[in-house]
Amino acid sequence: MIPVIAIFDIGKTNKKFFLFNEDYKIAEELSVNFDEIEDEDGFACEDIRALRKWVMDTLNEYLASDTYDIKAINFSTYGASFVHLDEQDNLVTPLYNYLKPYPAAIEEKFYNTYGTKDAITLSTASPTLGNLNSGLQLYSLKHHKPLLYQKTAVSLHLPQYLGFLVSGRKYADITSIGCHTALWDFTKNAYHHWVTAEGIDKKLPPLFSSSTAMDVVYNGRQLKCGVGLHDSSAAFIPYIQNIDEPFLLISTGTWCISMNAFNDAPLTKAELEQDCLCYMTFEGSTVKSSRLFAGYAHEQAAKKLAQHFNVVPNYFEKIAYDKELIKEEADLIDLLDFDPSPYSTYEEAYLNYIRHTVNAQVQSTNLVLNKKVKKIFVDGGFAKNETYMQLLADAYPQVQVYAASVSQATAMGTAMAIHKDWNRLELPDNVVSTRAY
Repeated sequence: MIPVIAIFDIGKTNKKFFLFNEDYKIAEELSVNFDEIEDEDGFACEDIRALRKWVMDTLNEYLASDTYDIKAINFSTYGASFVHLDEQDNLVTPLYNYLKPYPAAIEEKFYNTYGTKDAITLSTASPTLGNLNSGLQLYSLKHHKPLLYQKTAVSLHLPQYLGFLVSGRKYADITSIGCHTALWDFTKNAYHHWVTAEGIDKKLPPLFSSSTAMDVVYNGRQLKCGVGLHDSSAAFIPYIQNIDEPFLLISTGTWCISMNAFNDAPLTKAELEQDCLCYMTFEGSTVKSSRLFAGYAHEQAAKKLAQHFNVVPNYFEKIAYDKELIKEEADLIDLLDFDPSPYSTYEEAYLNYIRHTVNAQVQSTNLVLNKKVKKIFVDGGFAKNETYMQLLADAYPQVQVYAASVSQATAMGTAMAIHKDWNRLELPDNVVSTRAY
């Protein structure tokens, strides 16, 4: 039987299951998605019961396999999502959607009680983001729906809830607590004053190390079980484990997030106002990060360009880098307001749109870049874009710029976090494939 680790990687849309062997090669892979349901206010949310059933059924099926010997299990999921349980471990509420608008009166009450937005955001390294600040979900539950709050015995972030289904133990983890939650005071390395003043800390379980696994017996089988990780922190792990000098990672998707684990300067008010925040590594150190909504903006620009020049929406995939067509002026525009009409061809318009994107990316990345960084890695969609990569390399002549890829980085990072607890081999040093620009 092949020794493997089982990983559940739960995104907002796609829910994935992997088995990795000891060389971190994928032995099995499944993907499903579920229709959303509505919470009591009619707002779309995750069907937590359907998710729970799929996780348990899938795990049980593969534990019964005579091909694989599952040694360990771990979980990564999207952040800012709490599961509230009563004394009997029943669900008290739906899994509220972090995109749900935050009640204005509750937000006003919170800041009137505990200080200005500036003061709270500075100490918690969390831009003001409504329900995306998951700690404020608990505050809202207490003051907006007190009966549900009173029924709640414990609140678990989603990765830790899935871990609890296997281990039977309730824990918090620093990657979920320390990521734009407004719960963690980065200046004191403890829960913020407001959390204890409200008694919300009593609803939160003790912290457990993300780099250690628990010994559990599940369905009569001895297993190692991780506490679960926030997906943004999990995706960073293969890079931390494989790159041996200070680097910055630009993870590109809907958001392009510049992540620097080698910058320990406290966040400033100006940085927070420009959408900087801090993540936590699985080992508890700070990752100073900035965000740019560039992937979403690119999708909108591609639609606009397709309409204007009467081509298919993904026509940009055919466009080669051509320095001659790119204008040199360094103006900054709102990427969502790009106007293709001054350009005579699609090629010229698209290449200059990417120049604007890279100008904005450089401004965003510079917020967290420092002199320690020797290499910049780009993963995700823009890593495959020749023009983006070449212009980014031109903008940073003092560092090496690479397009990078890690197959299923989030799931692999989740497995690597507890490597020593299940794997007899050394951590592989070749999981990041790169191309220099």
